[in-house]
Amino acid sequence: MPIININGNDYEFDNGLTLIQACEQVGVEIPRFCYHEKLEIAGNCRMCLVEAVGMPKPVASCAMGVNDLRPDRDGNPPKIRTDSELVKKAREGVMEFLLINHPLDCPICDQGGECDLQDQALYYGKGVSRYEHHKRAVEDKYMGPLIKTHMTRCIHCTRCVRFMEDVAGVPELGATGRGEGAEITTYIEQALHSELSGNIVDLCPVGALTSRPYAFAARPWELKKVETIDVMDAVGSNIRVDVRGNAVLRVLPRLHEDVNEEWISDKTRHACDGLKIQRLDRPYLRENGALRPASWDEAFAAIAEAVRPLKGNQIAALAGNLVSTEAMFALKELMHNLGSVHYDCRQEGAYIPTASRHDYLFNTTIAGIDRADVIVLVGTNPRLEAALVNARIRKRYLAGGLRVVNIGNPHDLTYPVEELGTNPQILADILSGKHPIAEVIRAAKNPMIVVGMAALSRADGDALYRHARAIADAMMVRDEWNGFNILHNSAARVGGLDVGFVPGVQGMGTATIMDAAESGAIKLVYLLGVDEIDMSCFAPAFVVYQGHHGDAGAAYANVVLPGAAYTEQDGIYVNLEGRVQYAVRAVFPPNEAKEDWRIIRALSEIVGHSLPYQSLNDVREAMLRAHPQLQHEDRVQIHAPIAMTKASLGAIHSVPFAEAITNFYMTDPISRVSKTMAACTREVGTSQNKVA
Repeated sequence: MPIININGNDYEFDNGLTLIQACEQVGVEIPRFCYHEKLEIAGNCRMCLVEAVGMPKPVASCAMGVNDLRPDRDGNPPKIRTDSELVKKAREGVMEFLLINHPLDCPICDQGGECDLQDQALYYGKGVSRYEHHKRAVEDKYMGPLIKTHMTRCIHCTRCVRFMEDVAGVPELGATGRGEGAEITTYIEQALHSELSGNIVDLCPVGALTSRPYAFAARPWELKKVETIDVMDAVGSNIRVDVRGNAVLRVLPRLHEDVNEEWISDKTRHACDGLKIQRLDRPYLRENGALRPASWDEAFAAIAEAVRPLKGNQIAALAGNLVSTEAMFALKELMHNLGSVHYDCRQEGAYIPTASRHDYLFNTTIAGIDRADVIVLVGTNPRLEAALVNARIRKRYLAGGLRVVNIGNPHDLTYPVEELGTNPQILADILSGKHPIAEVIRAAKNPMIVVGMAALSRADGDALYRHARAIADAMMVRDEWNGFNILHNSAARVGGLDVGFVPGVQGMGTATIMDAAESGAIKLVYLLGVDEIDMSCFAPAFVVYQGHHGDAGAAYANVVLPGAAYTEQDGIYVNLEGRVQYAVRAVFPPNEAKEDWRIIRALSEIVGHSLPYQSLNDVREAMLRAHPQLQHEDRVQIHAPIAMTKASLGAIHSVPFAEAITNFYMTDPISRVSKTMAACTREVGTSQNKVA
């Protein structure tokens, strides 16, 4: 381990570190523009120059490794100075060059207040410029509905180019020209075809790339910043919601190395404008075929009147994809009090056993993908279903030594994939050892299988699950390694499975509830944020819809109860790997809308089966007592696999898999009403589904 003297003090560092990383570890700040720890090193900006004593000129600390330095003739550790006069003059010179052509439009730039160039010009710049000639101007480039460009401000750090190439895997940005003619461009001006493109706005150290939907909306010092959790997919990305007044203006990523690193998807970032469109802000009652505004008392009275003559087996409840775990727990308790065991949180009717947590989690964990050497995809498109899981797989592919194979429809996943075919019966051949990939899996050190909802929601989903699980149990379980993974695409799903929001003994699942409602056997259906199924089957039943948008569920409801969106209430969400995370309220619900648990608690009293909760903490305490696995915040528990019973594996149909998601940008009530997501759908559409 090399020893380096930094500013007069000796420090020991791990092998392979760069000087800029070494300085950061000991608390010495090094300015930079092009360097980013998640991207390949470019060495473009030269802002990170330091003095290596004995070398003829300053060195770029981002490109010089600690192992590249040698002791002096007397055997003393190599010396690095970051505060010498030479370094000061070098940084001033670099800053002067960077500002030669930079426009003086800071007062109207959306990057103002968050601009690295502003900050570093203040602390490391000379304060004057000797350049008296005309500044150059560069034509702005069109990059789609999410990215607004001001390319005259560009300093050619190439962070955006490297991100699109390495992380997103969509190499649609690059540099052309030389010298003053150099430009960052899309070559052919069109929208960027990546579900992660918005991250280049965060990466841009100047105002060359800004958010088009957020343009001229606010200054950063006007905003209240709330740290919470995303619900647009099951990854559980850590986000920061910036609000002014009672309006959500933007969503930014927070660092969490084991979940989303420091990236978020475009839907997570930009669907927030849908939070203020088509909102349910008061109760409604259906009279003479039309919904009319009503009071809470009227709405609850109508529900109580409908419930009163019914038996428990005539009542059912379904939970949607954006619902908090506390709300599902409270609704389940209410159903129990009403005598019903008919409830389900799996809108698409996926077959997912719940005997143990291992049965339904992404057991490898998201960070564990970094250790995998063989990945088998079954009926899933991770690029659309969990964009950051797909980015993690690409990161592992770039590290080398990864083999990805796919059973199902081919997709452009941004990394090489071996297509085994679209016939699901390939799983049976792998399990029996007939398929050649079986030997590859057995020989792998850390193999994993990823089963998607397109596989589990089929008529033969139970057989597909058992075959995939049997393959994992036989070939993919090692010491401290569990290669069996379910890829959920719903933020509420794992939490719902954890609290048992699935049919009880002799209870009905989603498909059976829908059939029973259509036949008249189920007479009242409670839809908690359910909008992704065919609602026409509920026409004969009395439908109560609780949600935050006037989507499909509200259109068929007899009573509409206005709930709160994920930014408007505290709640627990469990991501696909079983990590318990706490979402925090950023704004208040509009008008008469209430938090979900509060609505269910108030309704329980009106229908004569009062729940013993007076606060959210009461709900959580009861839930954590009943389900202690939820007590461990932000921690993944390792679950040893429990062998399946020796029942028949079942027959697999030869019908190819359908797609779980066909339009990445519109998958829930919030994104479906978002104007920004509508613009992305028009320009990008479903091109991510196509094989390049």
